Amino acid sequence: MTKKASQPQPPVQTNASIEDVARLAKVSGGTVSRALRNLPNVSAKTRAKVLEAAAQLNYTASPSASSLASGKMSTIGVITPYVSRWFFAQAINGIEEVLQRERFDLVLYIDEDGKTFQSLPMRRKVDGVLLLTLPSDSPDVEGVKNLGVPVGSLHVAIDGFSSVLIDDVAGSVMATDHLIGLGHRRIASVTLEQNSSIKFRTGEERSDGYRRSLKAAGIKVDPKLIINGRSTVEGGQEAGAQLLSLPERPTAIFVQSDEMAMGVLHTIRRAGLRCPEDISVIGFDDHELSKVFDLTTVAQPAHDQGALLAEHVMAQVLNGAAPETTTLKTHLVIRGTTAPPPKK
Repeated sequence: MTKKASQPQPPVQTNASIEDVARLAKVSGGTVSRALRNLPNVSAKTRAKVLEAAAQLNYTASPSASSLASGKMSTIGVITPYVSRWFFAQAINGIEEVLQRERFDLVLYIDEDGKTFQSLPMRRKVDGVLLLTLPSDSPDVEGVKNLGVPVGSLHVAIDGFSSVLIDDVAGSVMATDHLIGLGHRRIASVTLEQNSSIKFRTGEERSDGYRRSLKAAGIKVDPKLIINGRSTVEGGQEAGAQLLSLPERPTAIFVQSDEMAMGVLHTIRRAGLRCPEDISVIGFDDHELSKVFDLTTVAQPAHDQGALLAEHVMAQVLNGAAPETTTLKTHLVIRGTTAPPPKK
């Protein structure tokens, strides 16, 4: 009885390339890359063929080989003015979670003057770019337009870019209306940084909402009650000190970020005053420490904004989707730092 000849098997390799896997599976290198990274547009049958071929060849994908085969670097650039401030840290965390899920790397660029693109060799090294709150007239915006990759913009709507927005004007109207509804008429505002080389729209729109609310209630805007808090806790402390030193101090303060509001609260308590019995304070963000400070605030979903922006741009990178714009809602969170003004 003759023994049946066994089917010849390809030799096991320890240094197989993506081209070797492609030849064995009889598909393109790009298909191998997409299949091994579990990306869309690969059928289950083809993915199974690729996985079987990779297993037979002991193939381990390398990032550089995958990039060459697919024409992508599997990298997204993120340009941000800050990383340590709460909002930006939360947004970047949301972005990173999405990129990790898609097996993409994040390259972070700190933009201090709106001209990061002009001085960094970003060209052909990223598959997409995310701009965090940079104004539309920033030099970097013009720079990334010429990259030819999908771009996402956080808090600023820019033609041709995906974007995720909130209505900062409406949120600030909501905060100021809350104070007016409690009976306050002398309402101060501690603003985000006003002297930055980058003219951010967020602070401008929150100031606009504050003014609109006062005007609608027939309350005259007093410039002496508007203080630059420099977007920091320390700036909030200093702004609070300036407001408390006025001959007629405000009965309530709308602070354009929770971090600054915490500084204002610190100053109020060090001055021997009570909040809200002597003076009310409302913030903007819903920072995780706002509960500790019992701070009334306008909540915005910072983490979700970053994650959603990353998802919009990844849909463009991976699936050729069109740019998409989404506006997320803010809402009022009433805690213990706001109350009616003290009786005279």
